[in-house]
Amino acid sequence: VQLVESGGGLVQPGGSLRLSCAASGFTFSGYAMSWYRQAPGKGRELVAVISNTGGRTNYVDSVKGRFTISRDNAKNTVYLQMKSLKPEDTAVYYCNALTYYSGPPRFDSWGQGTQVTVSS
Repeated sequence: VQLVESGGGLVQPGGSLRLSCAASGFTFSGYAMSWYRQAPGKGRELVAVISNTGGRTNYVDSVKGRFTISRDNAKNTVYLQMKSLKPEDTAVYYCNALTYYSGPPRFDSWGQGTQVTVSS
């Protein structure tokens, strides 16, 4: 299993970024996918979830209306479009499959993540 996140960077408050996660080594279209984030000194937080077909999504309250999760099963890739970014969105962002839609992460090993820093 390999999960490779990319697309992070330094952005000013109010800016946008699009994260990507390329997955391999498992049947991508068979799993719900998720984005998590971990801010300095804090635990890993679930940010967004998308069903295996892409027809259902959920978000943590703090990002609703600002972030959009999507997927392309033909490319084995899940995306996170982030708009109206705030300093509190600063974190390392990770993706993972889920054991089921509202379940825990499927894989114990995580990718390297992608750093998002929101600062003026």
